[in-house]
Amino acid sequence: MTTTVQFFQPFSAEKDSSATMVLGHLETLKKVSIESFLPPGARDWWEQIVEELSPNDSTDVVQMWLPGKPGHKLVVGALPITCSRHNSPVHPHAITSLIAGNIPNEEAVNLVIALDRTEDVLAVSCAVARSFPLYSSKSEPNEASVVHVHLLTSEGLIEDGELAQQAANAVRRTASLVDQPTSELNTDAFVAEAESLAKELGLECNVIRGQELKEQGFGGLWNVGRASDHPPALVVLTYEPKSPTRTVVWVGKGVVYDTGGLSIKPKTGMPGMKSDMAGAAAVLAAFGAAARTGFPDRLHAILCLAENSVGSNAFRPDDILTMYSGKTVEVNNTDAEGRLVLADGVAYAVKHLSPDILVDMATLTGAQLVSTGRKHAGIMSNDQEWEEKACHAGRISGDLVHPLPYCPEFFKTEFKSSVADMKNSVKDRMNAQSSCAGQFIGEHLGSYQNPWLHIDIAGPSTHQERGTGFGVALLLTLFSNL
Repeated sequence: MTTTVQFFQPFSAEKDSSATMVLGHLETLKKVSIESFLPPGARDWWEQIVEELSPNDSTDVVQMWLPGKPGHKLVVGALPITCSRHNSPVHPHAITSLIAGNIPNEEAVNLVIALDRTEDVLAVSCAVARSFPLYSSKSEPNEASVVHVHLLTSEGLIEDGELAQQAANAVRRTASLVDQPTSELNTDAFVAEAESLAKELGLECNVIRGQELKEQGFGGLWNVGRASDHPPALVVLTYEPKSPTRTVVWVGKGVVYDTGGLSIKPKTGMPGMKSDMAGAAAVLAAFGAAARTGFPDRLHAILCLAENSVGSNAFRPDDILTMYSGKTVEVNNTDAEGRLVLADGVAYAVKHLSPDILVDMATLTGAQLVSTGRKHAGIMSNDQEWEEKACHAGRISGDLVHPLPYCPEFFKTEFKSSVADMKNSVKDRMNAQSSCAGQFIGEHLGSYQNPWLHIDIAGPSTHQERGTGFGVALLLTLFSNL
C-alpha cells in the first residue's frame, strides 16, 4: 500500500476519514482535551476507553468499532510508563511499533497524538514517518492511502512545524534509499540522487568520480570501489546561508554494497549489505531538510560512494594504499573498507573545507551492536562537550546514541604495520573494535583540532530488514539547537 503522510493539516473528525488512531502517554491522554479530535461516536466513551488502558514497561491498546458509524474503527494506544535515563522520554520506538502494528488498514486514517511537550514535535513526527516505508517491489497492485497526522498538547492543536515535516520526509527518504537493492541504487544512481537534490535547491554539488579519484590521491575510496562496474565517487554538497558563524561538515559512508571484497563475507553475512550506505543516505536527506528550513550555518555534506566488489581488479590484502591524508595503509582485511572511504572523506574536509565541527556517520562495525545495541548508535568524539550534546540530542530526537571510549593511545597501536604507516584492521578483535575503527578514521584528520564526532549506526540504521532513517533526526536536532 502506498501511504501519503500529511502533517499539520486542518483537522476534521469526519471528512475523508474511515478510521481514527489515538496515541500518547496515559497521563497525557487523560489531561489533554482529546474529545473534540474523536469521531462523534467515540466522544461519550472516551473516559471509559482510557480507564481500560494499563501500560507499564510496554504499550497497551484498545480497539473498537464505533456505534452509529458502520465501518469506522477506533484504536487507542498508550505508550510505556517506564523510561530509563538512556532512553528517550518521548518513546519514539514505541510510537513506531504501535502505529505499524495497529493502524487500521483503511484508505484514510486520522492519527491523533497527544504530546507531553511542544518540544517533542520533531521526534514524534520522525517516529511516525518510520512506520510508513516508501519502497516496495511487490507485485500486487498498490492501494493509495492517506494518514492525516494531528499533534496536540494541552494548549491545543499544533498547526505549524516546518522542520518536523521536512525531518519526517527526510526520514522516509533515507529509509527508502536504504531499502533499495544495489541493482537500482548503484553509485551512479546515488550520485544522480545528490545532483537532483542540489538542482532542486539551487545548491553547489561537486563530484569527483572514477579515475579522477585515483589521479587526485583518494587511495581509500578509489581502491575500495575500483572493481565495480559503477565507479566510486566523492560527492560534496554545499549550503551557504547569509552571515554564517561556523562551518559544519557531515561525512557519510556510502558503500552501496559490501561483499567484503576478496576477504569475502559468508553466505549468511552478505544479505542485507545493501544497507551499508545508510550513513550517506542520512547525511544526504538531513542536508536537504536543513537547506529547506534555513540552516543557520555553512553546511557541507560529503558522500563517500563505492561498491566493494569481488573481481580481478579488486584491491587485495597486502596492498599498500596511499590515502588522501598522505598516510599509507597496508590492507589486511578488504572487509574493513568503510573506514578507508571515510578516512578519505574526512581528510578532504579538513584540507579544503575548514570545518569548525566535523561529523562522520557510518554503518561501520558489527561490533557496535555488541557495544551499544540495536537501538543506540555508538558515538566517539575528541570533545566531551560535543559528545554530551550528541547524547542529549539523541534523547530529544529519538535517535539514541551512547558514548564509545575515546582513547587514541590505547587503540591506534592496534593498526601497527611493519611496512606502512598503519594497517586497516585491528590486531586484537577483543579490544573495543568500534572505538578502534573510529580511531582509524581519526588518524587521517591530520592537524585538525576542532570537535569531531564519529557516529557508528550499524545497529539502529535498520529494523526487521527495513531502513529506519536513523541519523536524520539526530543531525537536525544537534545542529538546530532544538
